[in-house]
Amino acid sequence: MTTAKRRGRPSSAEESPAATNDILARALAMFAEQGFEGTSVAALNRELGVSHNLIHQRFGSKEGLWRAAVDRAFSAVAEELDLELAAVGVLDAARLAIVRFLEVHARHPDILRLVSVEGAAASARLDYLFEVHVQPLYTRLTAPLKVLVDAGVMTSADVRSLHFLVAHGGTSPFSQVPFARMLDPLDPMGPDAVRQHAEFVADMIVAGLRARGAWNNDGTIA
Repeated sequence: MTTAKRRGRPSSAEESPAATNDILARALAMFAEQGFEGTSVAALNRELGVSHNLIHQRFGSKEGLWRAAVDRAFSAVAEELDLELAAVGVLDAARLAIVRFLEVHARHPDILRLVSVEGAAASARLDYLFEVHVQPLYTRLTAPLKVLVDAGVMTSADVRSLHFLVAHGGTSPFSQVPFARMLDPLDPMGPDAVRQHAEFVADMIVAGLRARGAWNNDGTIA
């Protein structure tokens, strides 16, 4: 006896082979490029070739999709930024952290764009972004600079300025590639160019910190 083929809508799995990581990666790019309000879940569904209700089924809402995309991206960055800096002097620690930060964000430019978009206006999303992801990472990465604040070499406001110099200035060639290519034809995303840029930025900042205080040969404050 032949079993009749079941009619009706196919399951989500049949409608869409899209992996969750693929959905979240493309969602992050759209949120970064178009902002939360400008991002269309329907357009994302069409681009991915998935069912019109797949994203709602998996993430509950556009807000849920945004949070899932942010959580995935920042988790990857936090893991890649894990550095052991306790055994080196503060200037060496600063240089290592800056170089690693820039190299990691060259691989994740959509995060830079997203933070720039969300950071321009107060919102519940910015609160979430800061409290859950940015602040813990900021605290960990700037911890070696506390000794400089305690010694009067820099202030806590200077630490914030340093963050913006690196995170939103130093990373600009990676988040604004077409503009960077207008300034110089060298591909800013080439591995050698990324490394050269990261080391240049780190050297300039460390030189500035060195000029602010009296230092011993081992990088400790005199």
